[in-house]
Amino acid sequence: MNNIHLEPLGNGIQIYVSDSYHFSTDTILLADFSKPTGRKKCVELGTGCGTIPLLWCRHNKTLDITAVEIQKNACELAQKSVDLNSLNDNIKILNSDLKELKGILPSGYYDVVVCNPPYKLSGSGITNPENSKLIARHESECTLDDICQTASSLLQFGGKFFICQRPERLADVMEAMRKFSIEPKTLRLVQQRRNKAPKLFLLEGRRGGKRGFMNVRETLFIDDENGNFSQEMMNIYGSYKEGRI
Repeated sequence: MNNIHLEPLGNGIQIYVSDSYHFSTDTILLADFSKPTGRKKCVELGTGCGTIPLLWCRHNKTLDITAVEIQKNACELAQKSVDLNSLNDNIKILNSDLKELKGILPSGYYDVVVCNPPYKLSGSGITNPENSKLIARHESECTLDDICQTASSLLQFGGKFFICQRPERLADVMEAMRKFSIEPKTLRLVQQRRNKAPKLFLLEGRRGGKRGFMNVRETLFIDDENGNFSQEMMNIYGSYKEGRI
């Protein structure tokens, strides 16, 4: 791993990142959208360097989080961050294929499952020769069906599943959710600015939820009219924004 260094996440939490394992605005938006309150049992599928669990723990030290990641190097980096922030009581890093969690993690047990999945179908677009980036960007190790099937098996009835994806894949995500008894319940689109098409969506589904109603929230704009971060983005970034904006 090249260029390993610390980045502040706010409220005293820091994270180790590298050229291969880092995070983006999408990760921060998904962490905020899915943020659990109170004592919750949570799983992140494909945690990378562990950004979402660390962001959750900035203001909630009662969470019990299992962060699953198939890449050993990413797990080692995430564990360094957990150790640094003294969060071993809250976050467990699990080096495993998310398709092989049966017998490792309990079924029907968790309140929240979150996943920031690969955005591109396997075989589409230009693939990255670096394996870590290929896994992060293309469905080379898991598909949306794999992710939703695993999320469904982990969640208790009424448990919440959160995912982000590119808008062109909205139908794929909803189809995969319903296939495995997760009903889409809350949708939010993300736009860079008002004259641009949405670049991302955030979606919450409920395990065993009743069909027939989905709450579509107001669009989240990243920039304001002047090209600066919008007030909502400033609020989401919180203390992480200090020295960066």
